[in-house]
Amino acid sequence: MGCFECCIKCLGGVPYASLVATILCFIGVALFCGCGHVALTGTLTMLENHFSRVSSDHATLTVVIQIFQYIIYGIGSFFFVYAIVLLAEGFYTTSAIKKELQSDFKTTVCGRCITAFFMFLTYILFLAFLAIFGFTAIPVFLFFNMWNTCATMKSPYANITSPDSICVDVRQYGVIPYNATPGKACGATLGEICNTSEFYLSYHLYIVALAGAGATVIALIHYLMILGANWAYLKSAASTHDYQDIKTKDDQDLEAEARSKEGQNSSSYS
Repeated sequence: MGCFECCIKCLGGVPYASLVATILCFIGVALFCGCGHVALTGTLTMLENHFSRVSSDHATLTVVIQIFQYIIYGIGSFFFVYAIVLLAEGFYTTSAIKKELQSDFKTTVCGRCITAFFMFLTYILFLAFLAIFGFTAIPVFLFFNMWNTCATMKSPYANITSPDSICVDVRQYGVIPYNATPGKACGATLGEICNTSEFYLSYHLYIVALAGAGATVIALIHYLMILGANWAYLKSAASTHDYQDIKTKDDQDLEAEARSKEGQNSSSYS
């Protein structure tokens, strides 16, 4: 076998669907975890500098943000390992199906159970990350409202007579307690906040994190389709192999019975 034939054989054993899903999962999780972590830090800095200058007012929020950041560390580590495991499972299943078709290998019940287990776990993770995707949309919505308010103030067509009457009160969203000071920003102060690097960076990082969460959801859907197809292929191949075994055994029994009858007939003639 030449080098070219060997390369073709190796490329034929690559589970390209699982490889694409793994790359998409890596990209999505990396964007969500990296951008989400930095955006949370920027959000806390912006709140401390402009909306809640007393540390005790946002102490609970600080703890919650730190917990979210630790969760982000766990999500990144878990999905890095889990995506590699699913890719390895894809290599195993692709090889098993090809050998099954060549009658060189027989799938086991354990192998099919492992695929079914990964399918169930991936479905649970899909639901969890779908909830994360929805949760990530909340800060994007809040920052968009704030950005839209600032854009309205800067617009020459807005015809605003009293800019100080335009305010953004973050207390109404439950981010900080209602007794936090100042709790809101109005007029020129609001415009200055929108021009800060914390606001600009956090807003765009939340958008990228939302896109990363969406990419991860798509990757998990892709994994579900792959695992479902692999499980169906393995089950079908096992059923076909069992049928062939039964048919071969029946043919052997019929052949043995025919030989036995031929032996009896020959002995009776003699």
